Amino acid sequence: MPNLSPELVSVLRCPVTGSALVLDGEELVATRADGSGAAPRYRIEDGIPLLLPPELLPAATSAPSDQHDAGPSHSAG
Repeated sequence: MPNLSPELVSVLRCPVTGSALVLDGEELVATRADGSGAAPRYRIEDGIPLLLPPELLPAATSAPSDQHDAGPSHSAG
């Protein structure tokens, strides 16, 4: 079972419905259904909730890892 504190779970909100999230096994589940009638579910990887709307998750997971780590480049001068 993921190691998420009850305090953290209590402040998290579903990015799709705005409702509270509850822990259900290895996922967080919205307490309110979305427009399709289903409650959005969010994976937890390495203790980090992936709170992206479902339609954006494939793009985020397919991006090269160095793309996530690269910050804006600043030149000194």
